[in-house]
Amino acid sequence: MSTDLEIARAATLAPIAEIASRAGIPDSALEPYGRYKAKISLDFLGETESRPEGALVLVTGINPTAAGEGKTTTTIGLGDALNSIGTRTMIALREPSLGPCFGVKGGATGGGKAQVAPMEDINLHFTGDFHAITSANNLLAAMVDNHLYWGNELGLDARRISWRRALDMNDRALRSITGSLGGVANGFPREDGFDITVASEVMAVFCLAKDLADLQARLGRIIVGQTREGKNITARDLKADGAMAALLRDALAPNLVQTLEGSPALVHGGPFANIAHGCNSVIATRLALRLADVVVTEAGFGADLGAEKFLDIKCRKAGLKPDACVVVATVRALKLHGGVAKAALGTEDIAAVKRGISNLRRHVENCQKFGLPVVVALNRFTSDTDAEIATVKEAMEALGTTAILCTHWGDGAAGAQELARHVQGLIAGRTAKFEPLYADHISLAGKIETVAREIYRAASVAFPPPVLAKLKKFEEQGFGDVPVCIAKTQYSFSADPKAMGAPEGHVLPVRDVRLSAGAGFVVAICGEIMTMPGLPRHPAAETIGLDAEGRIEGLF
Repeated sequence: MSTDLEIARAATLAPIAEIASRAGIPDSALEPYGRYKAKISLDFLGETESRPEGALVLVTGINPTAAGEGKTTTTIGLGDALNSIGTRTMIALREPSLGPCFGVKGGATGGGKAQVAPMEDINLHFTGDFHAITSANNLLAAMVDNHLYWGNELGLDARRISWRRALDMNDRALRSITGSLGGVANGFPREDGFDITVASEVMAVFCLAKDLADLQARLGRIIVGQTREGKNITARDLKADGAMAALLRDALAPNLVQTLEGSPALVHGGPFANIAHGCNSVIATRLALRLADVVVTEAGFGADLGAEKFLDIKCRKAGLKPDACVVVATVRALKLHGGVAKAALGTEDIAAVKRGISNLRRHVENCQKFGLPVVVALNRFTSDTDAEIATVKEAMEALGTTAILCTHWGDGAAGAQELARHVQGLIAGRTAKFEPLYADHISLAGKIETVAREIYRAASVAFPPPVLAKLKKFEEQGFGDVPVCIAKTQYSFSADPKAMGAPEGHVLPVRDVRLSAGAGFVVAICGEIMTMPGLPRHPAAETIGLDAEGRIEGLF
């Protein structure tokens, strides 16, 4: 069987100008990065603002497992299938982070015949957006320490600095560090730390900004710390917002690539969904909606994380109204949620499928709570039996939805045409009645409790007194009306990564809360989740390298 990389290399790609032309993007709006990728000028984005917007379809999934689900692959396969049956469609995805590429998850360009390309470029440095975001983040960090060094005119308390440095790589050694050692010339020693770039507030700001002016305004509102009296000090106070915006100016233009079947795809921005808000940029989504009749986009990890944040944060902030939701699952993953060991997934086990369906059922019910019509995309593996597939379909029919078998990994667009036709039916007439889960005026603790109760089925939330004090202070400072972004494990509805299936009645432990004033939300850090991941015992980096001809090997 060919690998994803081999399939991608065997494909014949069209020049990016041809893909742009199909999408209605003039050559004058392109800034090519080689033959097969380009940025689209921000001026052209302005020219499209008066156009009507197409339908928006969100692809999400069950809680991820070692068996694989194929959420990005399904997003691409569905987009290709819609185009193949005559519906003008664009795909909107996040950019992959280098951390997972060299860690355990691999890249994020889909798989098999449902990929965006050029696969190697997208999974590695692409057009340099993440490097620009990292640089902007660390420029602000450098200006914080420089301000302390040169007299601290703003009275910033070195014990109350909250701004952290960033790096787009998994490196647990950088989670907590001490900086500025080595004497007077190097500044004032203090505790510091790194987040992975995709968890940085700069990444969130980048993905939520509607234009360059909004980008700089949001950057300026970023809080870096407080004075002894508790007054917030912002990036604007440090006069850093202009330089940060300058670093991000070119990166803010969305990236155009193509699928292996020639569908246009915008790949832009990339916050993680387990520790950030998990959606591609508002700019790219809005542009796609003005260029196509249907836009298929994806939110990271399971629907309890990515979809909830897409619907409660991105849609709320950008005024988006999605029209339908696709929940991705596999029989193999359901059996894992049903308690089967990975080595035994190839054996038929109807009872395990029934137990594992509890996870899928809850995600479907949760998406329906937002007023969206839902369809299940069941990615088929060769080991799946007809009886197992029938079990899933029957369970979904009982929920008033449909599970559709998909084979786009091996068959490309043809393997997702039934799904595409079903989605066409769901979005016909644009009848979805989308509403966020909670109102703006609810307290911050109340919003966290609402998500915990309604999405995670938790019995309660454990707020340590210092966390409650922080939330109260955020509200007193005028941030009580912002949404919440819950950072927790992606593997479970609970904060325990080993609690698979559909646990309920558990307690959600909130370890800390952080105010992201520039992005416009409060992050609740739950359980043992880290904003700087570590590498596994045997990271993917061990098997990535160059062959005798200088070609990259080992990417997946």
